[in-house]
Amino acid sequence: MTWGADNLPYGVFSRRGEAPRVGVRYGDRVLDLAAALHDEVFAAPTLNPFMARGRTAWHDTRTLIVNKLTSDLAITEPHLVPLDQVRLHMPFEVADYVDFYCSLEHATNVGRIFRPGTEGLLPNWRHLPIGYHGRAGTVVVAGTPITRPHGQLGAGRFGPSAKLDIEAELGFVVGVPSELGAPAGAFEDHVFGVTLVNDWSARDIQAWEYVPLGPFLGKSFATSISPWITPLEALPRIPGRAQDPEPLDYLRRQSDWGLDVSVEVSLNGEVVSRPPYSAMYWTPDQMLAHMTVNGASLRTGDLFASGTISGAQREERGSLIELTWNGTDPIKLAGGETRTFLEDGDTVTIRATAGGRTLGEVSGTIR
Repeated sequence: MTWGADNLPYGVFSRRGEAPRVGVRYGDRVLDLAAALHDEVFAAPTLNPFMARGRTAWHDTRTLIVNKLTSDLAITEPHLVPLDQVRLHMPFEVADYVDFYCSLEHATNVGRIFRPGTEGLLPNWRHLPIGYHGRAGTVVVAGTPITRPHGQLGAGRFGPSAKLDIEAELGFVVGVPSELGAPAGAFEDHVFGVTLVNDWSARDIQAWEYVPLGPFLGKSFATSISPWITPLEALPRIPGRAQDPEPLDYLRRQSDWGLDVSVEVSLNGEVVSRPPYSAMYWTPDQMLAHMTVNGASLRTGDLFASGTISGAQREERGSLIELTWNGTDPIKLAGGETRTFLEDGDTVTIRATAGGRTLGEVSGTIR
């Protein structure tokens, strides 16, 4: 899978002794946009000022970059920096963070695990994209070590989580703010691009705390994202999954925003799952519409994520709680080890591709 001119994700990088600035990934190098395009917006240490320029600027800049890399490469070459000479940073300043729960299979599996003997899926799930408001301050760039969280594990019990988990997700980054809401049809006017997300989860803390208001400390300790933001323009689109019952008017899709993204989850270098994003029930335009239908505004740098990506097969589940059925069916690794949940020193890497393009990876190690 390539990092070619049809991909061109944005990120923030620095060289030793220099300030962070915005670049675009091209092959195994980073194009220094402030130098190549002579535009000071890219000298900022975050993508936020550029993302706020809006959809026309995003398109025009992408076209200009493609031309620089295909027609003017001799002139552009001095501004291409080898990846092994740079450090990658958080690509944007997170304003707000919302995490959804948009996989039918994941919601059903987790419902059955947390509420044994039930149907799993709650009655409201097919009527609206369920979500919760996360914590922007604990969103970190890939490679940041993840410290095992402590919390309440039951009545009178406190200690380190013994059920530390992952959630393989796709995140959507808002560029253009709004004052009152953002309908489904305005998705492309507001959302700049996508990034890979691992929403680390402490399942024992979550199981004790989530009734009646939902996730809190079991989720808010760390959320990792890729250092690369792939523009919407680079993504191949497909029709979204059929929905029954038909959603209310504000949630009706105005265009195809299903995404044919293939995800791969590795634990200590061994692939343990391949979740298909194409199986997601709720699409990102519907997430945006629901997130703002009450009049909530958008801000540049808002991040909303899909929730765990899971398919119908066991090997397509995007979390360990599903893969091991809450620890009752351990994963067997090639070296003879088994895992139910994450142990100290474990490294999880999530990668994704779409239409022959790589979306990069998000990796983190437990300490």
